[in-house]
Amino acid sequence: MMAAGDVDDALVAALRREGLDTVEGAFAYAGGHDMTVPGLGHRQRWALTLTDAAGRQRQLFMKRYEREPLRWRQRRVWTYGLRSGSPAAVELGNIRGLLAAEVPTISAAVAGHERGRSYIVLEAVPGEALEQAAELFLDRHGVDGEAAARLTQRLAALVRRFHGAGYVHRDLYASHVFLAEERGELELRLIDLARAFRPRWRRFRWRVKDLAGVKYSMPRAWVAAHWAAFLGAYLGGDAPGRARLERAIDRKVAFIAWHAARKRRRKARAQETTG
Repeated sequence: MMAAGDVDDALVAALRREGLDTVEGAFAYAGGHDMTVPGLGHRQRWALTLTDAAGRQRQLFMKRYEREPLRWRQRRVWTYGLRSGSPAAVELGNIRGLLAAEVPTISAAVAGHERGRSYIVLEAVPGEALEQAAELFLDRHGVDGEAAARLTQRLAALVRRFHGAGYVHRDLYASHVFLAEERGELELRLIDLARAFRPRWRRFRWRVKDLAGVKYSMPRAWVAAHWAAFLGAYLGGDAPGRARLERAIDRKVAFIAWHAARKRRRKARAQETTG
Protein backbone atom coordinates (compact mmCIF):
# COMPACT_ATOMS: atom_id res chain seq x y z
CA MET A 1 0.00 0.00 0.00
CA MET A 2 1.42 3.38 -1.06
CA ALA A 3 0.54 6.59 0.76
CA ALA A 4 0.54 10.35 0.24
CA GLY A 5 0.05 13.14 2.73
CA ASP A 6 -1.01 12.83 6.36
CA VAL A 7 -2.00 9.16 6.55
CA ASP A 8 -2.11 8.65 10.32
CA ASP A 9 -2.04 5.35 12.18
CA ALA A 10 -5.75 5.57 13.03
CA LEU A 11 -6.69 5.83 9.37
CA VAL A 12 -4.37 2.97 8.41
CA ALA A 13 -5.94 0.77 11.09
CA ALA A 14 -9.46 1.63 9.93
CA LEU A 15 -8.56 0.80 6.33
CA ARG A 16 -6.91 -2.46 7.37
CA ARG A 17 -9.98 -3.44 9.38
CA GLU A 18 -12.11 -3.14 6.23
CA GLY A 19 -9.54 -4.87 4.01
CA LEU A 20 -8.79 -1.65 2.16
CA ASP A 21 -5.04 -2.00 2.60
CA THR A 22 -4.75 -4.48 -0.29
CA VAL A 23 -5.93 -4.57 -3.90
CA GLU A 24 -7.83 -7.81 -3.31
CA GLY A 25 -9.58 -6.35 -0.26
CA ALA A 26 -10.42 -3.10 -2.02
CA PHE A 27 -12.10 -4.94 -4.89
CA ALA A 28 -13.98 -7.21 -2.49
CA TYR A 29 -15.27 -4.23 -0.49
CA ALA A 30 -19.01 -3.70 -0.89
CA GLY A 31 -19.75 -1.15 1.84
CA GLY A 32 -20.38 2.52 1.40
CA HIS A 33 -22.24 4.07 -1.50
CA ASP A 34 -21.60 3.07 -5.10
CA MET A 35 -21.24 6.33 -7.08
CA THR A 36 -20.37 4.66 -10.39
CA VAL A 37 -22.31 6.16 -13.28
CA PRO A 38 -22.88 4.69 -16.75
CA GLY A 39 -20.07 5.21 -19.20
CA LEU A 40 -17.13 4.83 -16.80
CA GLY A 41 -16.18 1.47 -18.29
CA HIS A 42 -13.38 -0.12 -16.27
CA ARG A 43 -13.60 2.59 -13.56
CA GLN A 44 -15.68 2.56 -10.37
CA ARG A 45 -16.39 5.24 -7.75
CA TRP A 46 -17.40 4.75 -4.12
CA ALA A 47 -18.10 6.99 -1.12
CA LEU A 48 -17.59 5.51 2.34
CA THR A 49 -17.44 6.49 5.99
CA LEU A 50 -15.18 4.64 8.40
CA THR A 51 -14.90 5.12 12.16
CA ASP A 52 -11.32 5.00 13.40
CA ALA A 53 -10.04 3.79 16.77
CA ALA A 54 -10.41 7.29 18.23
CA GLY A 55 -14.11 7.29 17.35
CA ARG A 56 -13.71 9.82 14.55
CA GLN A 57 -15.69 9.38 11.37
CA ARG A 58 -13.48 9.51 8.28
CA GLN A 59 -15.20 10.56 5.07
CA LEU A 60 -13.47 8.81 2.18
CA PHE A 61 -13.76 8.23 -1.54
CA MET A 62 -12.47 5.21 -3.39
CA LYS A 63 -11.68 4.76 -7.07
CA ARG A 64 -11.21 1.26 -8.45
CA TYR A 65 -9.72 0.47 -11.83
CA GLU A 66 -10.14 -2.88 -13.51
CA ARG A 67 -7.57 -3.80 -16.15
CA GLU A 68 -7.15 -0.83 -18.49
CA PRO A 69 -8.08 -1.12 -22.15
CA LEU A 70 -4.97 -1.09 -24.34
CA ARG A 71 -5.52 2.44 -25.64
CA TRP A 72 -5.87 3.78 -22.07
CA ARG A 73 -2.66 2.05 -21.02
CA GLN A 74 -0.80 3.40 -24.05
CA ARG A 75 -2.03 6.92 -23.32
CA ARG A 76 -0.97 6.65 -19.67
CA VAL A 77 2.51 5.45 -20.58
CA TRP A 78 2.86 8.18 -23.21
CA THR A 79 1.83 10.88 -20.73
CA TYR A 80 3.39 9.66 -17.48
CA GLY A 81 6.14 7.24 -18.54
CA LEU A 82 6.81 3.52 -18.35
CA ARG A 83 7.13 3.63 -14.56
CA SER A 84 3.73 5.25 -13.96
CA GLY A 85 2.46 1.86 -12.77
CA SER A 86 -1.31 2.32 -12.81
CA PRO A 87 -4.06 4.96 -12.91
CA ALA A 88 -4.22 4.95 -9.12
CA ALA A 89 -0.45 5.41 -8.83
CA VAL A 90 -0.65 8.37 -11.23
CA GLU A 91 -3.19 10.18 -9.06
CA LEU A 92 -1.27 9.36 -5.88
CA GLY A 93 1.90 10.73 -7.47
CA ASN A 94 0.08 13.91 -8.45
CA ILE A 95 -1.14 14.38 -4.89
CA ARG A 96 2.40 13.93 -3.59
CA GLY A 97 3.70 16.45 -6.11
CA LEU A 98 1.10 19.06 -5.23
CA LEU A 99 1.61 18.64 -1.50
CA ALA A 100 5.37 19.02 -1.99
CA ALA A 101 4.70 22.23 -3.97
CA GLU A 102 2.35 23.45 -1.20
CA VAL A 103 -0.68 23.44 -3.48
CA PRO A 104 -3.77 22.91 -1.28
CA THR A 105 -5.29 19.58 -2.22
CA ILE A 106 -6.30 16.21 -0.76
CA SER A 107 -4.50 15.79 2.55
CA ALA A 108 -4.35 11.98 2.74
CA ALA A 109 -4.54 9.13 0.25
CA VAL A 110 -3.49 5.49 -0.08
CA ALA A 111 -3.28 3.35 -3.20
CA GLY A 112 -2.21 -0.01 -4.50
CA HIS A 113 -1.94 -1.97 -7.73
CA GLU A 114 -1.24 -5.50 -8.86
CA ARG A 115 -1.96 -7.69 -11.88
CA GLY A 116 -3.48 -4.88 -13.90
CA ARG A 117 -5.93 -3.69 -11.22
CA SER A 118 -5.51 -0.65 -8.99
CA TYR A 119 -7.35 1.41 -6.40
CA ILE A 120 -6.95 4.65 -4.49
CA VAL A 121 -8.70 5.82 -1.30
CA LEU A 122 -8.86 9.59 -0.76
CA GLU A 123 -9.82 11.46 2.40
CA ALA A 124 -12.57 13.97 1.66
CA VAL A 125 -11.57 17.63 1.66
CA PRO A 126 -13.56 20.11 3.76
CA GLY A 127 -16.25 22.30 2.30
CA GLU A 128 -18.23 22.11 -0.92
CA ALA A 129 -17.39 22.33 -4.60
CA LEU A 130 -17.50 25.84 -6.05
CA GLU A 131 -19.94 24.44 -8.60
CA GLN A 132 -22.56 24.48 -5.82
CA ALA A 133 -20.98 26.86 -3.30
CA ALA A 134 -20.08 29.89 -5.45
CA GLU A 135 -23.64 31.05 -6.17
CA LEU A 136 -24.61 30.77 -2.50
CA PHE A 137 -21.39 32.53 -1.45
CA LEU A 138 -22.11 35.45 -3.76
CA ASP A 139 -25.75 35.61 -2.64
CA ARG A 140 -24.63 35.69 0.98
CA HIS A 141 -21.77 38.18 0.66
CA GLY A 142 -22.67 40.13 -2.47
CA VAL A 143 -20.95 39.88 -5.80
CA ASP A 144 -19.27 43.27 -5.36
CA GLY A 145 -18.31 42.75 -1.73
CA GLU A 146 -14.93 42.30 -0.09
CA ALA A 147 -15.53 38.58 0.47
CA ALA A 148 -16.02 37.99 -3.26
CA ALA A 149 -12.80 39.88 -3.95
CA ARG A 150 -10.95 37.69 -1.43
CA LEU A 151 -12.39 34.56 -3.04
CA THR A 152 -11.12 35.80 -6.39
CA GLN A 153 -7.62 36.37 -5.05
CA ARG A 154 -7.54 32.95 -3.35
CA LEU A 155 -8.72 31.20 -6.50
CA ALA A 156 -6.12 33.00 -8.63
CA ALA A 157 -3.39 32.14 -6.13
CA LEU A 158 -4.40 28.47 -6.16
CA VAL A 159 -4.34 28.19 -9.95
CA ARG A 160 -1.13 30.24 -10.19
CA ARG A 161 0.68 28.03 -7.68
CA PHE A 162 -0.64 24.89 -9.39
CA HIS A 163 0.56 25.99 -12.81
CA GLY A 164 3.75 27.35 -11.29
CA ALA A 165 4.56 23.85 -10.04
CA GLY A 166 4.48 22.74 -13.67
CA TYR A 167 1.11 21.01 -13.56
CA VAL A 168 -2.06 21.32 -15.59
CA HIS A 169 -5.36 19.76 -14.57
CA ARG A 170 -7.26 19.10 -17.83
CA ASP A 171 -10.60 19.28 -15.92
CA LEU A 172 -10.24 22.52 -14.01
CA TYR A 173 -13.91 23.31 -13.52
CA ALA A 174 -15.66 24.73 -10.46
CA SER A 175 -16.69 21.18 -9.54
CA HIS A 176 -13.05 20.35 -8.78
CA VAL A 177 -12.24 23.28 -6.50
CA PHE A 178 -13.63 23.00 -2.96
CA LEU A 179 -14.40 26.00 -0.77
CA ALA A 180 -14.45 25.84 3.02
CA GLU A 181 -15.53 28.96 4.90
CA GLU A 182 -15.23 29.31 8.65
CA ARG A 183 -15.42 32.55 10.65
CA GLY A 184 -14.74 34.55 7.53
CA GLU A 185 -11.63 32.56 6.59
CA LEU A 186 -11.63 31.00 3.13
CA GLU A 187 -9.84 27.81 2.17
CA LEU A 188 -9.69 26.43 -1.37
CA ARG A 189 -8.47 22.98 -2.35
CA LEU A 190 -7.99 21.33 -5.70
CA ILE A 191 -9.27 17.77 -6.20
CA ASP A 192 -9.71 15.08 -8.87
CA LEU A 193 -6.10 14.86 -9.97
CA ALA A 194 -6.35 11.66 -11.97
CA ARG A 195 -5.63 13.45 -15.27
CA ALA A 196 -3.26 16.15 -14.01
CA PHE A 197 0.22 16.08 -15.49
CA ARG A 198 3.33 18.14 -16.24
CA PRO A 199 3.32 18.87 -19.97
CA ARG A 200 6.66 18.82 -21.73
CA TRP A 201 5.40 20.95 -24.61
CA ARG A 202 2.37 23.05 -25.63
CA ARG A 203 2.14 24.41 -22.10
CA PHE A 204 0.32 27.55 -23.25
CA ARG A 205 -2.45 25.43 -24.77
CA TRP A 206 -2.88 23.41 -21.56
CA ARG A 207 -2.92 26.51 -19.35
CA VAL A 208 -5.57 28.03 -21.62
CA LYS A 209 -7.70 24.91 -21.26
CA ASP A 210 -7.52 25.10 -17.45
CA LEU A 211 -8.26 28.83 -17.30
CA ALA A 212 -11.15 28.47 -19.74
CA GLY A 213 -12.59 25.74 -17.54
CA VAL A 214 -12.59 28.14 -14.60
CA LYS A 215 -14.17 30.97 -16.59
CA TYR A 216 -16.83 28.74 -18.15
CA SER A 217 -17.88 27.03 -14.92
CA MET A 218 -17.93 29.94 -12.45
CA PRO A 219 -21.13 31.99 -12.03
CA ARG A 220 -21.69 34.59 -14.74
CA ALA A 221 -22.04 37.34 -12.16
CA TRP A 222 -18.59 36.49 -10.77
CA VAL A 223 -17.07 36.41 -14.26
CA ALA A 224 -18.54 39.83 -15.10
CA ALA A 225 -17.36 41.39 -11.85
CA HIS A 226 -14.09 39.60 -11.09
CA TRP A 227 -12.59 37.84 -14.10
CA ALA A 228 -10.25 40.72 -14.94
CA ALA A 229 -9.00 40.81 -11.34
CA PHE A 230 -8.62 37.02 -11.30
CA LEU A 231 -6.50 37.04 -14.45
CA GLY A 232 -4.43 39.95 -13.21
CA ALA A 233 -3.70 38.16 -9.93
CA TYR A 234 -2.95 34.92 -11.78
CA LEU A 235 -0.47 36.68 -14.08
CA GLY A 236 0.93 38.99 -11.42
CA GLY A 237 -0.34 42.14 -13.13
CA ASP A 238 -0.75 43.21 -16.75
CA ALA A 239 1.93 40.84 -17.93
CA PRO A 240 3.17 40.77 -21.54
CA GLY A 241 0.98 38.52 -23.62
CA ARG A 242 -2.13 39.06 -21.50
CA ALA A 243 -4.26 40.10 -24.48
CA ARG A 244 -3.22 37.00 -26.42
CA LEU A 245 -4.00 34.80 -23.41
CA GLU A 246 -7.44 36.38 -22.96
CA ARG A 247 -8.32 35.83 -26.61
CA ALA A 248 -7.24 32.20 -26.42
CA ILE A 249 -9.26 31.67 -23.23
CA ASP A 250 -12.38 33.18 -24.77
CA ARG A 251 -12.06 30.99 -27.87
CA LYS A 252 -11.77 27.93 -25.66
CA VAL A 253 -14.75 29.01 -23.53
CA ALA A 254 -16.83 29.33 -26.70
CA PHE A 255 -15.76 25.84 -27.77
CA ILE A 256 -16.62 24.36 -24.37
CA ALA A 257 -20.06 25.98 -24.50
CA TRP A 258 -20.65 24.71 -28.05
CA HIS A 259 -19.57 21.19 -27.11
CA ALA A 260 -21.78 21.18 -23.99
CA ALA A 261 -24.79 22.36 -26.00
CA ARG A 262 -24.21 19.63 -28.58
CA LYS A 263 -24.09 17.00 -25.83
CA ARG A 264 -27.36 18.32 -24.37
CA ARG A 265 -29.04 18.15 -27.79
CA ARG A 266 -27.86 14.60 -28.37
CA LYS A 267 -29.06 13.57 -24.92
CA ALA A 268 -32.46 15.17 -25.54
CA ARG A 269 -32.81 13.36 -28.87
CA ALA A 270 -31.87 10.05 -27.27
CA GLN A 271 -34.45 10.55 -24.55
CA GLU A 272 -37.12 11.37 -27.14
CA THR A 273 -36.26 8.19 -29.07
CA THR A 274 -36.36 5.93 -26.01
CA GLY A 275 -39.44 7.70 -24.63
